[in-house]
Amino acid sequence: MSALTSAPQPVTLTARITADAAPIPNGLVWRIFDTKPAASGELALVAKSDDGEAAIELPPGEYVVHVAYGRAQASETMSVVPGANSKSFVLDAGALRLNSAVTGDIPIPANLLKFDIFTGGTEGSRQMIGEGLLANDIVTLNAGTYHIVSHFGTVNAVVRADLRVEPGQLTDATLYHHASQISFKLVSEPGGEAIADVEWTVKTTDGATIFSDLGAFPTTVLAAGDYLVLAKQGDQVFNREFQVQSGSPHDVEVLTTVYSGPKPQ
Repeated sequence: MSALTSAPQPVTLTARITADAAPIPNGLVWRIFDTKPAASGELALVAKSDDGEAAIELPPGEYVVHVAYGRAQASETMSVVPGANSKSFVLDAGALRLNSAVTGDIPIPANLLKFDIFTGGTEGSRQMIGEGLLANDIVTLNAGTYHIVSHFGTVNAVVRADLRVEPGQLTDATLYHHASQISFKLVSEPGGEAIADVEWTVKTTDGATIFSDLGAFPTTVLAAGDYLVLAKQGDQVFNREFQVQSGSPHDVEVLTTVYSGPKPQ
């Protein structure tokens, strides 16, 4: 009798986005854990499945079942008894599709955008859910409020927003940046040909270096504001103060007729 009651029993697991939705056919990851911690103190993984409808066998007992669909997830305990066992999970999930533009609905190239998703709440309590996500990717999440960070380029053009994900719905959101793509060139006269082999440094008004590059025509993205650019060629350093306004990409020319002496330390 003991051998019969400890024999593996059939278990069927399914999941739905919402209670009245059809079962999710694919894209699920099931993990089943023993309720008793292992020697490491963590729950031991006893089974795993990537099927939409997971069909596994487990000895009778208590288990913790975890299911993930994208970044939406749910965990529940389950009792396995002799005979057929089944359990259906409701993820209460929705989806989020993110994009950004420059104020004025100026498009941003997709390769210059990255998004981070955090849980809601105060800054100190947020947990990262997704990092470096691409524009227009559809991200599945549990319903709730999330803190979104949009990065335009890699310097200082950053926008934050709190967005609500509703169960069973796709939320499209566009975040707007006050920034611009900037290209630099060192010239001997306005509109002249860019001089090669130039070391570039961009500083904020408080003296912090936020961008550096080497070349004739470097390009970056800067948030709206005031800056100082230094162009070093050989032992000469040329500079120019400039202002970035939110808008379309544009060039900043530094003239060789403005000489500032040795490169600042």
